[in-house]
Amino acid sequence: MIIQPKIRGFICTTAHPAGCAKNVQNQIDYVKSQGAVANGPKNVLVIGSSTGYGLASRILATFGCGAATMGIFFEKQAEKKRTASAGWYNSVAFEQKAKEAGFYAKSFNGDGFSDDMRRQVIDAIKADWGKVDCVIYSLAAPRRQHPKTGELAKSVLKPLGKTYTNTSIDLTTDKLETVTLPEATQEEVDQTISVMGGEDWEFWIDALEKEGLLSDGAKTVAYSYVGPQLTQAVYRNGTIGQAKDHLEATAKKLDERLKKINGQAAISVNKALVTQSSSAIPFIPLYFILLSRVMKEKNVDEDCIAQIYRLFTSALYTKNPIDCDEKGRIRMDDKEMLEDVQKIVGENWDKLTQENFAEYSDLDGYHKDFLALFGFGLEGVDYDADVDPDQKIPSMCEPSIS
Repeated sequence: MIIQPKIRGFICTTAHPAGCAKNVQNQIDYVKSQGAVANGPKNVLVIGSSTGYGLASRILATFGCGAATMGIFFEKQAEKKRTASAGWYNSVAFEQKAKEAGFYAKSFNGDGFSDDMRRQVIDAIKADWGKVDCVIYSLAAPRRQHPKTGELAKSVLKPLGKTYTNTSIDLTTDKLETVTLPEATQEEVDQTISVMGGEDWEFWIDALEKEGLLSDGAKTVAYSYVGPQLTQAVYRNGTIGQAKDHLEATAKKLDERLKKINGQAAISVNKALVTQSSSAIPFIPLYFILLSRVMKEKNVDEDCIAQIYRLFTSALYTKNPIDCDEKGRIRMDDKEMLEDVQKIVGENWDKLTQENFAEYSDLDGYHKDFLALFGFGLEGVDYDADVDPDQKIPSMCEPSIS
């Protein structure tokens, strides 16, 4: 079939397998151009490995460190006339390239929050590796069924204590609008922490530690975000911020535990990027659009794979790691948070109108990046070609471990 983007609001309902493969190949090419990571990990588990920073981590681990990887994600296969999800096609392409290059790669599609998934992965590690020396936690989901209680929690993005009103953008019309978010209830705060906090990350480390599967010197890293003063009220000081605080507190607990095996648990605060989930959040896309223009003009912009390469080579696997902030976090968002960058973004936000919007924004870049998430608009891809949407992930065609 010939696949074209079908966008409804902030959702693209199609994905292009060849475009997603090109996106993966571009990241592989970047890693190869930068050179190998010295003393990198050899057995890497990536929890949330099919898109964004998780996918970049798996690509970097394999093609930068020469590591074997296991990846966990929850993606949709193609069905009848519907394409698979972008994350599915990303994982197809990654595994194909990894296996062609002679690297071990195994994927698990399902609920990464569940004890059943932990059991499957632990069985595979025992059978194929024996030990794991790096665990990347990049799981992002709108809801979570608690593995112990069965309760379903849903995350929300709301301010605390009072309503919040500010300028936002309607991405279906590209028009500025004023949006007001109601204050969160305590139940919404608790549920958001359940979904996006550190409990599940700790459950994974608990399970691996209990089975003796963490190697001496094992590292685990979870990805977080802080953001600028502009979005503080609704993001870092809102429900999501409460969850991020819990995630970061969990990192400190895990770090103390892993010191017993000369290991490390850390938080990497990464820069803002265009994602499907962030496109649904009021205010955040407008900030991205303004930020992108300033960072590109100052030549300090980084994409996913550049961020992760820098994380591995300047913080995780180097004799002279960069300094953490006062809360012990690795600040890979340092270029986003440069004083002159934030000053210009803030000034532009304050004087923004529909009439001068194009002068201060990178709206075209935003839409290009959004479509690229689903494999569209990439150079070198024939989008008029007939392609088979039913793509198989190689390791998932193998007999499963029982």
